[in-house]
Amino acid sequence: MPRIAGVDLPRNKRAEYALTYIYGIGINKARQILTKAAVKFDTRTEALAEDEIARIRTIIESQEKVEGDLRREVQMSIKRLMDLGCYRGLRHRKSLPVRGQRTRTNGRTRKGPRKAPVTGKKAPTKK
Repeated sequence: MPRIAGVDLPRNKRAEYALTYIYGIGINKARQILTKAAVKFDTRTEALAEDEIARIRTIIESQEKVEGDLRREVQMSIKRLMDLGCYRGLRHRKSLPVRGQRTRTNGRTRKGPRKAPVTGKKAPTKK
């Protein structure tokens, strides 16, 4: 099981799909990396030779921003928006959808579960 950028790649998947398990690498970027490393797309990860793994690892380390560095950069961008107080930053702060989605009927993913109304007897009103 090859380990690249701190991620264990699955054993019996094709190399192009296995690389997508690394945060920041999609299918297109995985294909570009494999082309630069001269590795066939349909090679299974368990069949990769040590020199092929080393070539893939060096390309990813030298040319791509992945995993921890990328996550940190994304979080810093969000924090910057929140500190500026711009509209997108305010939406992040309130945990509401940021990209213009409606929230009247949807948006439960960001807003969380529904708040159930309090059931029980009403308190008596004083006159």
